[in-house]
Amino acid sequence: MKFNLDEYISQRRRIVNCELNRLLENSEHDERLRCAMAYSINAGGKRLRPVLCMASAEAVGGDPMDALQTACAIEMIHTYSLIHDDLPAIDNDPMRRGRPSCHEAFDEATAIFAGDALQTMAFQVLSADIPAIRDKKKQLEIIEIVARATGAEGMTGGQMKDIMAQGTPLSLDQLRKLHEMKTGALITASVKTGSIIGGADARQIECLTGYAQQIGLAFQVADDLLDITGDPKLMGKATGVDSTLKKATYPGIMGVDASRKFAAKLVKNGLKAIESFDIKADPLRALAKYIIERTC
Repeated sequence: MKFNLDEYISQRRRIVNCELNRLLENSEHDERLRCAMAYSINAGGKRLRPVLCMASAEAVGGDPMDALQTACAIEMIHTYSLIHDDLPAIDNDPMRRGRPSCHEAFDEATAIFAGDALQTMAFQVLSADIPAIRDKKKQLEIIEIVARATGAEGMTGGQMKDIMAQGTPLSLDQLRKLHEMKTGALITASVKTGSIIGGADARQIECLTGYAQQIGLAFQVADDLLDITGDPKLMGKATGVDSTLKKATYPGIMGVDASRKFAAKLVKNGLKAIESFDIKADPLRALAKYIIERTC
């Protein structure tokens, strides 16, 4: 039977959405703060990172549900980053996923606090009791992986590089490093933590990490392309933002056609990294192809 990615993503997304809302409902936050957090968490989105996390646990023979808490924590971090990205001081984007950004729906201060709260709540979830992880050293390893991917060595550091590089010509190597941090780090953490929870051995973790690094960069190249070629109605936000902010992008340096070929090559490399895995890794294979074929 042919693997149905749409159905797979839809099922996983429903599970993740239910758990995210359960976690928020059970939290003790100021009501306005909780509303802003929930507004952004429930703004839609592909849930790619949590789906990758659960699929990675599955790929090594584990139960994907064991990775659910970690997957949700990573999605909280991703959502916090989007809230802050949209702020006037950074991308100044009034729309996100077809509706007003958090700072437009509430106000800037509330949006900042909502992002802060989602980030810290993510680590609260990661440090809570996870029945599937009996080895506390393993849990600490997972927390460290996510922290490194989120902080100055990863996403936040990449965002800073992105801001500092506006209007400045970058080499392909410099751009690659920026995007490996800004986008690739959290995607890699999603796959790596999922594989650890699933019981992967050292070789499997190495293979899956290689896969994630390639598709993480491919995701960003695809994003750069969508900012030029995408349909604003499908994307739920304005296009051409990178050009307006004078950001360095792959199409800006390589051109559109070369960027498409580069993204395809990255996906091919990612698939090669997991070619020794059996059919349990088919969701990861399909997700890799989806990353460069998506329209939003």
